[in-house]
Amino acid sequence: MEKTKFVKAASTSKPAVSWSSTTRGMTTRDQLKDKSKAIPKAQAKENTKPQDFKLRTEQRAIKRAMFNYSVATKLYLMDLQKRQVEKLQKMIEEEEVRLLRKEMIPKAQLMPFFDRPFFPQRSNRPLTIPREPSFRNVNSTCWSCVCGN
Repeated sequence: MEKTKFVKAASTSKPAVSWSSTTRGMTTRDQLKDKSKAIPKAQAKENTKPQDFKLRTEQRAIKRAMFNYSVATKLYLMDLQKRQVEKLQKMIEEEEVRLLRKEMIPKAQLMPFFDRPFFPQRSNRPLTIPREPSFRNVNSTCWSCVCGN
């Protein structure tokens, strides 16, 4: 390794002591000499390559895109189903209207069958027993009179 000394160029008119503060009566050159002797110079490091990294925002963006896609798909399927139900409902209503119109066409009554005459049957229910109606004055203000007292 090559040791290099850092000194100010002589082209400037200032002395070496003025461009650095002195401690304990030592000049900057003396301090540099002392430091270079005491601290070994670190070896040059190799160039480092940045590691690949993934930001959390990228992961969240991907998840959000997947969520948006699933929501859009769900809405599309719901819309398709709704259209299908509406179409089916419309077809049913049209069929009902067609049948109602068909029923409303006036038709002649069928001719009765005279070869089989109608013979009424006697009912099995008992006869009703007649009762005399009770017409009372309902408009009276006395409740006891209405009840029959």
